[in-house]
Amino acid sequence: MKLSLPNRVGAAQLTLAVSAFLAAVYNLKFWETFTLATGGLSLANLPLHVAAFILVVLIFNALLTMASFRFVIKPVLIALLVATSVASYFMNQYGVVIDKSMVQNVLETDVHEATELVSWHFALMIAVLGILPSLVVARAKIDFPEGPRGLAFRLGTGAASLAVAALLLILFFKSLAPALREHRELRYLLTPTNYVQALHGYLRNRFSTPLVVAPLGTDAIKGRAWAGTSRNTVTVIVVGETARAQNFSLNGYGRNTNPMLSQQAGLINFANFQSCGTATAISVPCVFSALGRDNFSDSKARRQEGLLDVLSHAGFTVLWRDNNSGCKGVCERIGFEDMSAPTPSDPLCEGDECFDERMLKGLQEMIRDASNDLVLVLHQKGSHGPAYSRRYPAKFGRFGPVCDAADFEKCSNGAITAAYDNTIVYTDYFLSKAIDLLRDSSKQYGVDASLVYFSDHGESLGENKLYLHGAPYVIAPPEQTHVPFMLWMSEGFSERFRIDRACLNARREQPFSHDNIFHSMLGMLNVNTAVFNPRLNLFGACTHEG
Repeated sequence: MKLSLPNRVGAAQLTLAVSAFLAAVYNLKFWETFTLATGGLSLANLPLHVAAFILVVLIFNALLTMASFRFVIKPVLIALLVATSVASYFMNQYGVVIDKSMVQNVLETDVHEATELVSWHFALMIAVLGILPSLVVARAKIDFPEGPRGLAFRLGTGAASLAVAALLLILFFKSLAPALREHRELRYLLTPTNYVQALHGYLRNRFSTPLVVAPLGTDAIKGRAWAGTSRNTVTVIVVGETARAQNFSLNGYGRNTNPMLSQQAGLINFANFQSCGTATAISVPCVFSALGRDNFSDSKARRQEGLLDVLSHAGFTVLWRDNNSGCKGVCERIGFEDMSAPTPSDPLCEGDECFDERMLKGLQEMIRDASNDLVLVLHQKGSHGPAYSRRYPAKFGRFGPVCDAADFEKCSNGAITAAYDNTIVYTDYFLSKAIDLLRDSSKQYGVDASLVYFSDHGESLGENKLYLHGAPYVIAPPEQTHVPFMLWMSEGFSERFRIDRACLNARREQPFSHDNIFHSMLGMLNVNTAVFNPRLNLFGACTHEG
């Protein structure tokens, strides 16, 4: 097929044509949501929908007109067409919406996670909707208005576009305002403005000022529970990945996804626990900070020490073991071990990644040989999608048939959910094995042991046509924010720190969140510091003073 435009095209005509193309072709999800938000398709609503389309085209045109200079407009349009085709694909394919946290999640993910999202369907769509129109623009012969008159023409065209857009907004304000106010997700669906604004916000926060990390909790000391005993402690914090609470049979899910944890004596499962964010890049820094969700921002968290630093100040040896895409900055001042890189002939690795069980290798020996109290963080690969079937060894394929593709169009929702549920079965095994290891260590080496597990965020599996995670928190569905949280303690641990397990069991239905983690870990380990807030210590009501 020969790609061509008329022999010559004016810059104004080109920007208007591309603006209409951007609004019409790449924004199917936006227009679908907007149509439903304004009462659906009908003759009565047709003027509103046409006016809204024209309004969007005119705003796009006003912005592009300001870039319609020789040697500038073609690179700008080509970059927009390719990038917007990518954004549109993921919004249509997985139902994702794009905000600053989603951009951060994308930019801070690892290569293995990113490649799982690439498929032949993805390549075809980008070729048709991104590369092909870009070639048309690249071959276009454009007439540019020159000199002062050209600048005046551009300013006039941009101003006229905005004036007509403002007039349409005024005429249809009564219908547009409720839709935009009640459906805040629309701002995250209109592309390319969504990712341009999100990228700008991310870069501004990330690189605006030099990073200076303020100390936190340098006054931290171990309290009275540590006096008069020489027994070491080991506390394992398991940071789950993409595990949603509703798919745990411990929380009433119909499938038995927790066959082993349900048999673990002393395990306390909290059923009503909320995440700080909907993506790893937000939730992990947030949960280990003292900020809480309402006060959290990535820039604040990067400029202040967190929970692991406070525990180090108190005298613990702290180590982060990672089978994911890193600790998102929270482990920069403690020990770190990357367990995600495969080694030849390791049975716990397949292809270019390893299973979570690998993080338990050598752990018992580490506990045996420790001369100090340990806090070990294990960061799971967990249930990270879309390639759920790669997250667990084949023997944990309890449910099926499963979706073994990253392209969800090839799979039914039932097959997607079955593969996801198998990841929960494997997490059940991993946690149970970690608890068994700690129980044995407690008996063999005389240590007081505990394990805390929580997930960073949940996952959408097709509910309301949403998949994966990363939705803006204000509109995020409960599938992405309701996460599991559970606790196990050895007899010696609960007795030493005077934590009443029966009391905690009675609180397992009460609402808690990631905001409680920072202060609850300090409270559980009897660490005294000025930054400790006892009101957020979920163990406080069940801890008896000695």
